[in-house]
Formats: sequence, C-alpha cells, structure tokens
Amino acid sequence: MTRLLEDALRKVGKLSEDEQNGIASQILETLEDEEAWGKMLRKNPAKLRELAEKALDEHRCGKTRPLDEIL
Repeated sequence: MTRLLEDALRKVGKLSEDEQNGIASQILETLEDEEAWGKMLRKNPAKLRELAEKALDEHRCGKTRPLDEIL
C-alpha cells in the first residue's frame, strides 16, 4: 500500500462510522466503474478511439468549456 493511501485511510479512520461507510462506498463504486470501463474497452478498443474522436470533434466545434469555467 502506498504512503498516500495509508495517510488517507488513517484520516478516514478518524471519521464517524457513517462517514467511513460513505467514503468506502464511493471508493468501491469508483473501482467497479473503472473495471467496467476497462472490460468494455478491452473487448472493443475501437470504442475508445470513437469516444476520443467524438470528444475532439466537440472541442474543435467549440462545444466544450474549460473545467474552471464550469466549477
């Protein structure tokens, strides 16, 4: 386990049980999402190229904005 993860878990360990469970749920959901994307893209690498091209087209057409404008 990395030092950063150990530090994060130590800090999470100081939170209430409900807060710990909430963070644990978020972590597990993120890991499951990453695994699902990985499986999909391994089965169909063309899909990643398609998504990337669509994103680039949207950017070229001015349909995107910098994140700092949105957040």
